[in-house]
Amino acid sequence: MSIIASKRIEFPEVNKERRDFLKSIEEKWQKFWEQNRVFEADPDPSRQKFFVTFPYPYINAYPHLGTGYTVLRVDILARFKRMQGYNVLFPQGWHATGGPIVAAALRVREGDPKQINILRSLGIPEEEIPKFRDPEYWVYFFKKEFRRDFQRLGLSIDWRREFFTTRLNPPYNKFIQWQYTVLREKGLIAKGKHPVVWCPKEQKVVGDHDRPDEYAGIGPTEVVVIKFRGEDGYVYPCLTYRPETVYGAVNIWVNPDAEYLIAEVDGEKWIVGEYGARELADQDHKVNVVGRIKGAQLVGHFAVNPVTGWRVPVLPAFFVDADFGTGVVMSVPAHAPYDYVGLEDLKRDPYLLEKYNLDPSIIDAVQPVKLIEVEDYKGLPAQEAVQTFNAKTQRDIEALEKATKDVYSKEFYKGVLKPEIYGAKWGGRKVYEVKEEIINYLSEKGVAFRHYTLSSPVYCRCGAKTHVKLVKDQWFLRYSDKEWKQKAHECIDQMRFVPEEIRQEFHRLVDWYEDWACTHERELGTPLPWDERWVLESLSDSTIYMAYYTIAKYLQHPETYGIDWDRLGNSFFDYVFLGKGDPEKVSAETGVSRELLEKIRQEFLYWYPVDMRVSGKDLLGNHLVFFIMHHVAVFPRDKWPRGIGINGWVLA
Repeated sequence: MSIIASKRIEFPEVNKERRDFLKSIEEKWQKFWEQNRVFEADPDPSRQKFFVTFPYPYINAYPHLGTGYTVLRVDILARFKRMQGYNVLFPQGWHATGGPIVAAALRVREGDPKQINILRSLGIPEEEIPKFRDPEYWVYFFKKEFRRDFQRLGLSIDWRREFFTTRLNPPYNKFIQWQYTVLREKGLIAKGKHPVVWCPKEQKVVGDHDRPDEYAGIGPTEVVVIKFRGEDGYVYPCLTYRPETVYGAVNIWVNPDAEYLIAEVDGEKWIVGEYGARELADQDHKVNVVGRIKGAQLVGHFAVNPVTGWRVPVLPAFFVDADFGTGVVMSVPAHAPYDYVGLEDLKRDPYLLEKYNLDPSIIDAVQPVKLIEVEDYKGLPAQEAVQTFNAKTQRDIEALEKATKDVYSKEFYKGVLKPEIYGAKWGGRKVYEVKEEIINYLSEKGVAFRHYTLSSPVYCRCGAKTHVKLVKDQWFLRYSDKEWKQKAHECIDQMRFVPEEIRQEFHRLVDWYEDWACTHERELGTPLPWDERWVLESLSDSTIYMAYYTIAKYLQHPETYGIDWDRLGNSFFDYVFLGKGDPEKVSAETGVSRELLEKIRQEFLYWYPVDMRVSGKDLLGNHLVFFIMHHVAVFPRDKWPRGIGINGWVLA
């Protein structure tokens, strides 16, 4: 649905004569601006420049209200700076990289009624819909519609610099391949095995742009799976974020209403949820499903705590999600609010004991064991947190989440392990100091292993529930590199942020990011120059394109400047953006005259760096961080970005 007008919206009655008069004024000045090329900006050494940009929108539908809100803020800033006498450049491009367009085109080809109805709801004529079977048609159709709406909004854009992404635009394609060649030469791209968010239906990596907005920013998290061996011959694999608390695990939880798999995993017979089995299989474990069993059938069984040797019962808990992690949870009621409340529910509800044929003496024997001292809690941390946040039963999810966050945070940073539990090696030390040591100990003992999972469910745009997979031969950006992070922090320190409070969030995010899978298969985009089986994903090809704006008026109009796209290569971009190479040789190699080559380079030098990048807050956690990271990796310090402005969302 266009931000300008929609057949589906009924506007209140207006004075049509007055409306038409106002529209005629709009059209008059928009025509004047276009005919007189008012907003075309060229270098002028006598004037101070101001370069402002807006993230190029993804063109798989019409512009939405959020697009209009943010881009109007950019336009207001651009016009204000012109009034102050600045030479202002406000360019615009379009983003077509990634899976959503390909996935939508596939659904049209398959005759998916939901996707076809979406196109109808957008006002696409019936005879036009079959054309949307082709992903390329989506690109060209909505690119045209976006530009039309932006022009009708009267945005003060220099349209000579318009471009769109993917291999469909050869000069931009070559620009991106140059960027990744530079990053590889600097050792900032690596190949190997890495955990990624994976769609089992479409068999692809799911980046932030391949999922609905509410799932953005959720990635693989390292956890630990601890194996409790059951007296019934099964292994109960308990996934935990807090392996150091296994010393206080006094029972195991399963969801009595859920169905579990009996699976041979690495030669052992395990009880595991279907989701967990899929995730284990995709993380180098041999998994063979041999049967199924209800959680209720496991209640009352016993297993052995692999560290303490305690005999612990398997008990029912409704807060356990069999489709999260392994679906099996170790219970540490002294330090986990959910576990404490789950145990209390059983103690005070004789109906549950009768339903699952549990002897009350079994429940009475399960007693919390305090492992960690923290000044904020005098007694059992879980018990006190539950009381503080008023969590009465395991159904009080919101209160339990708050209590859990409170306990885990305080214990991790301030908690001290009790010497009588952990001995001289770890006793008396902080949790955060010894956690890795304990994980290594459990792994060497053969009772635990590291695993990757998602902290909350993530769904692909195709509707499938994703999981974490270890992808082999994948290419990654080494965002974990300490020197790279340090440069990013230095850039953040010298930038202007609006509002100022987001500066610290950028620092936090730079530290938080680890290596990032930058390539996908079967998507629109730019092929990796040295391994064309892979295509750069949508967040990874949209980091320094602001530099491309400065020279796009030349490259996007080759017929005007006599540029042969086929002859453009890395040497051209090396010289234009980095001043590297012999201009005579570059001219001979590319066919671009020495005079034009110098003119293109001077254009970049005049406009760069970006003075202000304005975006909605949804891009703070990914694109804007990558924007900083890639600039400090590719460009010298004087070309690092100067400012970022963030706004909220328009909610309808």
